[in-house]
Amino acid sequence: MKKKFIAGILTAALAIGALTACGGSDTASAPVAETPDVTEAEAAEEPEETPEADEAADSGDVQAESKGTITVAASATPHAEILEQAEPILAEQGWELEVTVFNDYVQPNMVVESGEFDANYFQHIPYLDSFNEEQGTHLVNAGGIHYEPFGIYPGTKSDLTTLEKGDVIAVPNDTTNEARALLLLQDNGILTLKDGVGLEATVRDIVDNPKEIEIQELEAAQVPRVKDEVAFVVLNGNYAMEAGFSVSKDSVAYESSDSEAAQTYVNVIAVKEGNENSDAIKALVDALKSDTITEFINSNYDGGVIPFK
Repeated sequence: MKKKFIAGILTAALAIGALTACGGSDTASAPVAETPDVTEAEAAEEPEETPEADEAADSGDVQAESKGTITVAASATPHAEILEQAEPILAEQGWELEVTVFNDYVQPNMVVESGEFDANYFQHIPYLDSFNEEQGTHLVNAGGIHYEPFGIYPGTKSDLTTLEKGDVIAVPNDTTNEARALLLLQDNGILTLKDGVGLEATVRDIVDNPKEIEIQELEAAQVPRVKDEVAFVVLNGNYAMEAGFSVSKDSVAYESSDSEAAQTYVNVIAVKEGNENSDAIKALVDALKSDTITEFINSNYDGGVIPFK
């Protein structure tokens, strides 16, 4: 099921020249001013001058030469919201942006593979790579736009320096999210992982745990439910928001933009291989990485979405 909205290009009426004709009297002796040789039919075709046209001409607000339409498949939040902010930026360059919102993670890739859409914006690189492998598609990353950071949130404690021997920290138990949680704990000096395990890390890869912290592995949706029973919980963005946490206000630490996880799980503009350097896609990526979009993201998502530079 999908919901569609089309972004219109900013338009302005062009100023038109006024058509002036002087009429003579009914008497033959009256002087007659010379007039342009315009027939009634031609005069009827001339558009009338309007205040709006004068205003557009005075302001210089003239429509950019049309370069075409860029079609993008996207998730509703935050992707389609961010794309909406890019519409006027692209319109100024002559591009019309058409965004279709999908509520699943399969069709957005299939419609780009088929050529029905130019691009999509909803997924991170590991999912894109996995989808290509499983579905035989040929999609590539045309540019990273944002990431949604993991954070460490208070449970019974609110300061990592107060951790004591035997304290419990709850983390998601699925492979990808558990690795991100453990890497974040490592970045904050709580434990040390085996060299090179990266985003495949599990609790079995912990080689140093000076405070003997117990890592409680739970299904991701269950982690926020035990926050009143453990010292800290490590959550990804959507579960943090569902639990009422704000990344910027409530987390005691979260993934930095230069972390391995942020670099890996950046949400990207995906296109069919061979289209990543087209003028349309370059314009789209540049618009989404502009200062205007950066400011919008920073002002509206409370740290739950972070621009990727």
